[in-house]
Amino acid sequence: MGCDVSVLVRIPAARDSLAPGVDTLQLMCMAMLNTPTEPKIMDQHLPVYPLPEEIQKMSRDETVCTYCGVSYLILHEFKLMEEKVKAMEEEMQFYQGSVEREKKLQAEFQSLSKEFEQSKTDNELKTQRIQNITLQLKHKQDELERVNKDQRCCQEQLKVACNQSQMFREKITQHLLILQKGLLSLQFTKTELAAVRKEISSALEDWTTLKGELFLKTEAISDTSLREIAKLSETLSVSQKKNVELEKQVRDLQLVSDSFGLQTQQLQTSLQMEHELQNRCQELQKQTVDLQNEIENAALKFQKATAELERYKEICMMKSKEADDYRLELGKLKSLENTESRLTKELCEKNSLLLECQRKCNRLQEEVAEKERTEKNMKRSTSRLENELDVLKSILSETENEVVILKQERELMLISHQNTVEQLQESLRQKMLNDDCRKEKMENELRKERTQCATDLKEKISTLKDEAKMELDIERQRHDELIRKYQEELKELQMKIPVLIANASDVLRAEVEILEKKLQETQSKLREKDKAKDKEIQSLKVLISELEVKQKTQQASSRSAIEEMYKETHKKSEELKELREEVTLLRQHFNQAEEEKTFLQETVRRECEERYELTEALSQARSQLLELKRLGGNLPYSQGSSNRINLNSSCSSVVNKGKKICTNPSSSKGTKFTGLCKMPRSMSTPATFQHRSSGNKGLPILPSPPHPREKESSGAGNRQINTILRRKSNQL
Repeated sequence: MGCDVSVLVRIPAARDSLAPGVDTLQLMCMAMLNTPTEPKIMDQHLPVYPLPEEIQKMSRDETVCTYCGVSYLILHEFKLMEEKVKAMEEEMQFYQGSVEREKKLQAEFQSLSKEFEQSKTDNELKTQRIQNITLQLKHKQDELERVNKDQRCCQEQLKVACNQSQMFREKITQHLLILQKGLLSLQFTKTELAAVRKEISSALEDWTTLKGELFLKTEAISDTSLREIAKLSETLSVSQKKNVELEKQVRDLQLVSDSFGLQTQQLQTSLQMEHELQNRCQELQKQTVDLQNEIENAALKFQKATAELERYKEICMMKSKEADDYRLELGKLKSLENTESRLTKELCEKNSLLLECQRKCNRLQEEVAEKERTEKNMKRSTSRLENELDVLKSILSETENEVVILKQERELMLISHQNTVEQLQESLRQKMLNDDCRKEKMENELRKERTQCATDLKEKISTLKDEAKMELDIERQRHDELIRKYQEELKELQMKIPVLIANASDVLRAEVEILEKKLQETQSKLREKDKAKDKEIQSLKVLISELEVKQKTQQASSRSAIEEMYKETHKKSEELKELREEVTLLRQHFNQAEEEKTFLQETVRRECEERYELTEALSQARSQLLELKRLGGNLPYSQGSSNRINLNSSCSSVVNKGKKICTNPSSSKGTKFTGLCKMPRSMSTPATFQHRSSGNKGLPILPSPPHPREKESSGAGNRQINTILRRKSNQL
């Protein structure tokens, strides 16, 4: 549009006249130069039509003069520039109040961001509370289930304990019978023990009288006791053999007594069986009475069930009225949905209300189902629901208290954080005063960080704005959808409630009819069972009469067997008495032998001491004889004879001492043993005096001490006798 229409018409004519190498734009320039200049017309002219597409598609090099650099389309460019200037002016006018707007928007954005953060924190806290409350509800439901299970287990355990108590009572009665029999046997044994004690006392009196006679007889028998010891040992061995045989006989008798005891136990078991049959008959009679009572209780329960059905119908009507009230509340909630700000604040409350409505609907459904199942469970469920509501109220109060405590803790934490920040600022100030050189570096770093933070804040603000808008839109859509869903669900539930009530009533009627039929069937069965039980009772009476006859015969046989057992036990007791008397006599003989043994041991000890003294005297005499022999040549005959006389006198004094000791009686019993003082022929004199025996006839011949093997053999024999007597005493 930079040239006139006439110029455009002339361009193709010039293009035909010029050479083919000249460009079209150069021809256009030539035409413009040849045209006469009319400044007034050009100033007033304005292009009307747009440039053709061919000229618009041309590059800038083709539309500009190569000599002057002026564009051929200058008017078109001026027009574009004017349009751009107008647009810029409009933008400048628009951006005149942009700073204030930005400040206002930033303030609004900050307030919105704070509100958004607060709402986020509130939502998180509420979600956490809801989760905690749900967990607590789950835990409490689990605890309730556990408690129910424990109650069932306790009921089962009570039933088992009752059965066990009945069994233990029966066992106690049986044990009481056994104890009574045991008491009778103990009384019989007490009488026997009294008789045995009387016999023992009489035997002790006889023993005291015999003691004096025995002491007198022991003086006469002391000479012959040594000879009789060997005979007594032989008789002891024979008596031991007899005792072994008697022990075998006692064992055989014990086996026989055990067999009789088993027979008595069998008789006792038969008696117990009779008692058990009698108890069973009594139990059957009690069961018949209990069944009649149960039938009466079932009729009363049926009447109660009909009354409770009417009550539950009234409760259903009341709950339908409550559903209408909930509908009115929902209408009120719809009227409150006028503004978006209120929606954001009240959505949580509406969600909580809707959840409570759902819970109540679920509870209603559960209650209807429980009514269909059992009427007793309905009472339990209502009590449980009331307890749960109380628990929820307590939990809500606890949560409110926890919120107050958390707020207080938050304030305390803020105060503590402020104190710590102030302390850190003071420490930083002190460090900055100490480190003046680091200020410039820190300032530069702070400037850099500030610039980075400013850029980051701008980016984050822009992103947060976009995210906030998106989240708000999404939340609005979600809340709208949830509200629609809840409204639809409420409508469906309201439609379902009358249907469920009708179904429940139909089911309950059907169950009532079924229960009536079952009652009739059970009554007919109970009648049949009563007839069968009467027949069984008659048959049991016949059996009891037969068993009584058998019991009488068995008692007669058992009495005869018991009398025989008493006779045998009496015989065995007499035999045992005889054996005990023999054992007492053997013990007396053994005690006498031990006393004689101790007396002999004392005499042997004294003889050994005397021998030791004699050996000392002989050693002194030897030393004196050796001195006399050495001094025999020097001393006169008179002195040698005097020394011999002295030696003979010393030896005779020693011999006289030995004779006196041998002839002295014992201090305890006063017995005399003349044979012990005599020296045995087999005893040989010591080797030192054999060659001097012919010269010194006055010296006595000393006997050698007894061999240690003989002592050991005598001690072992005594030990064996002691062990045998101890065994017999233990067996008795």
